[in-house]
Amino acid sequence: MQFAEIPGLPETKEKLINAVKHNHLAHALLFHGPEGSANLTLALALSTFLYCENRTETDSCGTCASCQRMSRLVMPDLNFAFPVITKSKDDDDGGEDDDKSDVLTNWRKFATAQPYGNVHDFIYFNGFEKKQLNISKGAARKMIQALSLMSFEGGYKIMLIWAPEFLHPSAANALLKIIEEPPAKTLFMLVTSQADQLLTTILSRTQKVLVRAFSDEEIKTHLVQTGVSDSKSAEQIAMLADGNLREAYRMIDQVEDKQVTQVRDWFRLCASKNLKEIFEEADRFHKVDKEAQKSLLLTGLNVAREILLKNFNLDQLLRTTEEDRKFIDNISKTVLREEHVVKLYDSFNQAHYHLERNGNAKMIFTDLSMDILLMMSKR
Repeated sequence: MQFAEIPGLPETKEKLINAVKHNHLAHALLFHGPEGSANLTLALALSTFLYCENRTETDSCGTCASCQRMSRLVMPDLNFAFPVITKSKDDDDGGEDDDKSDVLTNWRKFATAQPYGNVHDFIYFNGFEKKQLNISKGAARKMIQALSLMSFEGGYKIMLIWAPEFLHPSAANALLKIIEEPPAKTLFMLVTSQADQLLTTILSRTQKVLVRAFSDEEIKTHLVQTGVSDSKSAEQIAMLADGNLREAYRMIDQVEDKQVTQVRDWFRLCASKNLKEIFEEADRFHKVDKEAQKSLLLTGLNVAREILLKNFNLDQLLRTTEEDRKFIDNISKTVLREEHVVKLYDSFNQAHYHLERNGNAKMIFTDLSMDILLMMSKR
């Protein structure tokens, strides 16, 4: 992974590169940002930059032997720790070690194929559904042991801990001393979107690298330049993704030009108060795949946001395409008041939350439809 492969974020890249150039790089870095941000990719790009044999002023070369190995994440001095299956509460190791090489291989494949993925993606990637994961005290001991060895190539030894919020308290406590006083040329890189779940003793020993969400333009440009989407679709995806590149990739095959039209027809159906048709629509919603369901809710969430902005005359912040703007104008003027839109926005958020956690899609859609109906009736 090179810095050039990461969309935008020039200010964060420059900060990291300057820290290396001026020898100001902290020995423990916490890459923290929202889901779908460049937390992991920045950590990997920084690692590649540190190991590169012919780095430039702004990036690794991408062609030397070290860069080639980093592209496959097989650098001998780069170590990984990540949540794995918990065997039992009484197991001191607390993790699945029988197939450690296979788990590490799968991690490398996952990080390469889905660098913007989250823990849920990792669970599905490995088939860990309905199993408890953590980073155990036994895993912490192995981290300490790995870092106590001499560097293979005389450079940095790096321990990249992905999803450190899964550190068992005993594991976190076991790592405190080495994080605070690591061996020479040893770096810890903690990558998380849930920094609030880390122990304060861990947080206090790290330097925070705050990673912002991507801008719409950064996502759009990236999707077009990488050839995964045309310009028109990329614009709509970027709008719906709201800075989350994971969502952008997920929606590439889901987003259609008529999504806002679908939401518009849904709102009109609710306004008609035709319960029979609403229940029939809930049946159809239940039958489509989960990603399409989530995509429709995200579109509805965005429509609610646009209506709210229009009600406050903040047209400059609107991100709806021109062809959908008429619908936003009409509904904001004649149907929904500001206070109702806020409640509707919360309802869409709750529906998406429950759908993410495998709630019954038919019930979620029906309940949300009733909320829309009630908000429209209060005009």
